[in-house]
Amino acid sequence: MRTNPTGRQLRLGCELRKLRERAGLTATQAGQLLGVKQNQISNMEAGRVGVSPERVRTLAGHYRYADTEVVAALCDMTADRTRGWWEEYREILPSPLLDLAESEHHAARLRTAVTVHIPGLLQTPEHAREIFRQDAPELSPPDIEHRVSYRVKRQAVLFRSAPTAQHVVIHEAALRMQFGGTEVTRRQLEHLVEMSTLDHVVLQVLPFSAGAFAGSGQSIYYIHGAVPQLDSVNLDQSHGPVFLDEETQLQKYRVLLSRIEAIALSPEKSRDFIHTVARNL
Repeated sequence: MRTNPTGRQLRLGCELRKLRERAGLTATQAGQLLGVKQNQISNMEAGRVGVSPERVRTLAGHYRYADTEVVAALCDMTADRTRGWWEEYREILPSPLLDLAESEHHAARLRTAVTVHIPGLLQTPEHAREIFRQDAPELSPPDIEHRVSYRVKRQAVLFRSAPTAQHVVIHEAALRMQFGGTEVTRRQLEHLVEMSTLDHVVLQVLPFSAGAFAGSGQSIYYIHGAVPQLDSVNLDQSHGPVFLDEETQLQKYRVLLSRIEAIALSPEKSRDFIHTVARNL
């Protein structure tokens, strides 16, 4: 029995519960169909016990759920039981941060829109360190270094043999925030330009001249799953990441991101814009 399910395990259980509820069955009724007790169904749906691919397919059959693509994606979630690198931080960092790294590791694609901070996957260690120095309550030097190393390791998804595609929109305000002074900021901007040349990274700048835009009051991190039903949105809050996965929420943030991407500068003009900001520091 798991005492601390990961975010991915919780999401699998949540999706199984949605399938059962869509079928109009109680946990007791589902247990009867499967030949197990009600608490076994509840534990599966809470991510407290593992679920095999065969059991997922059996449940989908009992629930008369016919979307084979979604069922296959759920089966894949059960099959991957690899202990990720983020587990070495289990006793060091808050669990939501580890869930974020796990989600990125399995993501099909990533989309981000930020207004003040550079996206974590594109931050230099020096830039990240200055951000963590501003945390409240104040972090100890070892805690800061743990968070910096964790952030750098997250960036591996952009450099592995099959890198994850990322589409980023950065507001001009984030480019002009000088975390750590002029030199740290210049190196951060140069790093953005370098990353923007990768085939799997699309980087756009939203200049002040674009004016008001939908979703301007927050940073949005959209994590695409194997199928749209398994997408999630991460909102970065002062107390840590918050994950959303209800369809109405996903649809809202898909629309917001599409609007933001539509009014941002092209990748080519964005690269020139960042060069200009760096030169004028």
